[in-house]
Amino acid sequence: MKRKARLEAETDSESYSDDNSDEELQEAFARGELKPGLNIEFSAGKEKVNNIPKLLAKTDEIKLDLTWVERMDMVNDLAPVAPELVIQLEKHEQKRANMFKGNAKIPYVQPEEDPVLNDFKREMLFHRQAQAAVLEGIKRLHAAGVVTRRPDDYFAEMAKSDEHMQKVRANLMAKQEGQAKSERIKQIREQRKMGKLLAKQTKVQREMEKKDMLDKLKKFRKGKLKNLDFLEDAKALESQKKKSADKRKQRNKKFGFGGKKKGQKRNTKSSSAGLEKVKNFRKGAKATGGGNKRLGKSRRLKSKSKK
Repeated sequence: MKRKARLEAETDSESYSDDNSDEELQEAFARGELKPGLNIEFSAGKEKVNNIPKLLAKTDEIKLDLTWVERMDMVNDLAPVAPELVIQLEKHEQKRANMFKGNAKIPYVQPEEDPVLNDFKREMLFHRQAQAAVLEGIKRLHAAGVVTRRPDDYFAEMAKSDEHMQKVRANLMAKQEGQAKSERIKQIREQRKMGKLLAKQTKVQREMEKKDMLDKLKKFRKGKLKNLDFLEDAKALESQKKKSADKRKQRNKKFGFGGKKKGQKRNTKSSSAGLEKVKNFRKGAKATGGGNKRLGKSRRLKSKSKK
């Protein structure tokens, strides 16, 4: 019983302490002392040691005493500004000034504080620094006996073997041939497409021309069109039409257009005697314009010489 009472007392004290800790946390959160993300567990920081003697000793240990040709380090002043750079800088400054002057929405910036001009000046400083270093470095190299230019007959050895270069060449040639073949195939396909398209267009055009011709023929038969110029043999048709028109005129002249037609084809006194044929024959002979014609000049001269 005593043991049971002791266990109950311990559990009551633990629950009481937990309740107290929860209440304290809630009160601290209400006061604003606790915020999300502030409760982070930190590990113990590593102590930084700045041991200067050991660092200097290590520096002397790894330091190499090399000549200037191996180091190629220089401290020099800037090279003089080229005239074209000065002109370019003035153009940039004038351009920026005009931009600020013509646009009130952009806040004005002094040329010394303008980031655009400062970037250009910074690039110009890099250029001048590199130019001065090159000029001084070439003099030092010449003084040390180092050649800075390759001779005219310089022949550089290939870093790779001839066999490897042959493989590279064969690979490049194969790629080039493959590209040429693919281009040729593309051209053939395009030509086929164009041929099919042209054939289709020609077929459609012929069908349209045929349909148009048939429509015009229908209109001509109905009397809506008076000529057949749309046909290739329109002239032959026109001549035939003219002949048929002459025949029709003769028949109309003989038989007329309207009125009584009965008995008009009967024989008359002149027709039964055969006089109409003789009359028609004489008219035809007169129409042909027969008779003596004047001889040519050469024949006339010959006839005169004979006389």
